[in-house]
Amino acid sequence: MRSAVIAGVYEFPERTTTRSVLEIQALSARAALADAGLAPKDVNGYFTVGTNPGVGPLATVDYLNLHPTYIDGTTIGGSSFVAHVNHAAAAIAEGRCRVALITYGSTARSSGIAVGTRERIAGEYVDQFEGLYGISTVGLYALVAQRHMHVFGTTSAQLAEIAVACRRHAGLNPVALYREPITVDDVVKSPMISSPLHLLDCCVITDGGGAVVVVHPDLARDLRTPPVRLLASAEAIAHTSAGHRDYLVSAAAETGPRAFAEAGVTHDDIDTAMIYDSFTITVLMTLEDLGFCKKGEGGRFVEGGRLQLGGALPINTDGGGLSSNHPGMRGIFLVIEAVKQLRGECGDRQVKDCRVALVHGTGGTLGTRHSGATLILGRA
Repeated sequence: MRSAVIAGVYEFPERTTTRSVLEIQALSARAALADAGLAPKDVNGYFTVGTNPGVGPLATVDYLNLHPTYIDGTTIGGSSFVAHVNHAAAAIAEGRCRVALITYGSTARSSGIAVGTRERIAGEYVDQFEGLYGISTVGLYALVAQRHMHVFGTTSAQLAEIAVACRRHAGLNPVALYREPITVDDVVKSPMISSPLHLLDCCVITDGGGAVVVVHPDLARDLRTPPVRLLASAEAIAHTSAGHRDYLVSAAAETGPRAFAEAGVTHDDIDTAMIYDSFTITVLMTLEDLGFCKKGEGGRFVEGGRLQLGGALPINTDGGGLSSNHPGMRGIFLVIEAVKQLRGECGDRQVKDCRVALVHGTGGTLGTRHSGATLILGRA
């Protein structure tokens, strides 16, 4: 993992747009490459999700007029782009490419499509056996939240602390969708969506996209901006295990220990963490499973402003999916914000002396099957 660095990043700023998915990716790719001091002709590795059935990245490669020698269309939900950074580093280490471009684009908000809320075609997904009972994405996360409350005594007010922290950070981000402050009381009094998750426990729906450039370290001396080192990475899948899995344990319980061991750092070394926040319960469970606190102690861990700027572990400093943006898959924005923090480019929301950042993406649903991908990044 030490044989690659992140050289450039860019986040498409519009939360509602008239741009197409391909155009969002093209604009983001051009800007991220410019951020690194590179051009499209330099790209020989390309990574994105397979949003078009049967063709995967082909349409995007054509639109961007790229000619990569290495292509990866891994699609494991919201953690896909976190995994892509890992895959790009591995490809670079093997000599399969030297400049890897990762892109994403979505028009979920302007198209009126919330990922996970529409019925799926019977026979195409294993979810068909559960769909008969009227499941929804928020319902599956709500079941996990209910169970966590039942077993460990976690409260709605504790979950609300996560939403409040993200909203405070969103207030410092000029492109965040929602910037006005909220309180714990605001969260617990917002409309119930699926008990015990309230409206403000749920992520927003936006358009958006971005790009990340990962390169061979030999190119680092010619970069326009300081490179960010990849210290470690890990991936895992958690599924139903034929009904034997403990649903209060997520894939982060596998990826966290592996990533920390590979990086050779401790939890106290982490200056900021970008944690996938599809719902507040996602963050609480992830923090427990990554080892920041013991299982069942997440509710107490997130209290008292710990997750806010100035706290012991500021998370999602861009406002996260709960307040800034969530176009359907959010992993790429976790990487982008972590890189900006390590380069000291976040202005009013900058974490002081940020040297080591953790990124964790979650894809799918905690209540059935999901993916987890963890990166630990370091300032050059």
